Amino acid sequence: MTREEQLIAIVSQHKKIEVNELAEQLNVSKVTIRKDLDKLESRGILHRQHGYALINNEDDINYRLAKNYDLKKKIAKKAAETVQDGDTVMIESGSTCALLAEELAFQKTDVTIITNSCFISSYVRKSETVKVILLGGEYQKESQVCVGPLVKLMASNFYVDKLFIGIDGFDRERGFTGSDVSRCVTTRELSESAEQTIILTDSSKFTNRGIITEFSFQDIAKVYTDGNINPEDRSFLSGKGIEIITV
Repeated sequence: MTREEQLIAIVSQHKKIEVNELAEQLNVSKVTIRKDLDKLESRGILHRQHGYALINNEDDINYRLAKNYDLKKKIAKKAAETVQDGDTVMIESGSTCALLAEELAFQKTDVTIITNSCFISSYVRKSETVKVILLGGEYQKESQVCVGPLVKLMASNFYVDKLFIGIDGFDRERGFTGSDVSRCVTTRELSESAEQTIILTDSSKFTNRGIITEFSFQDIAKVYTDGNINPEDRSFLSGKGIEIITV
């Protein structure tokens, strides 16, 4: 785990922690910690306040990005291996999806990302090689994503090989679940423009039960997650014909 990943993990655990304590725990100078925090703050992952480092609002996508950051980064890197220079992919809003977009924008060449996530479009804005097509619609402030019929209308003009999505939960009876009706409906509509729908999620989501069914098992081609997934859940999903890739 890099120092940046360690820093995010510590702040995520404490929610609010003194900069001096961070320097002690990571065994580096206060100047180094402040530089690290400046970089993370500029990316919207953490923010600073009177000598403290803080995690953002738990409903905010920046908070979700910081939670289990190291695992999500590994999952994103693994998923990025399936995308080649010059490819066009669709990426729905979500923290691990944002890290995938970052990986594609800065480690690949001439990739086009079609997304309904304003956060993702901003997150990769400094890349000189990525092309972003932003699907507009009704704007949700906390998740920084567009939803609704306008997104469907625009997405219907495209067809891609891969759509990458996140999930909020999992249920063996209902399938993959979400917590927001509008987002779930919009994501299902995006999937109509893709050959494969691929889930990126850390294993903690498999212990959650979202309130809305988002996708049935037959709708999903692959799941990228971490090795902490329950073996029974992995076996269950494999039995449904879903390829499971772990990091």
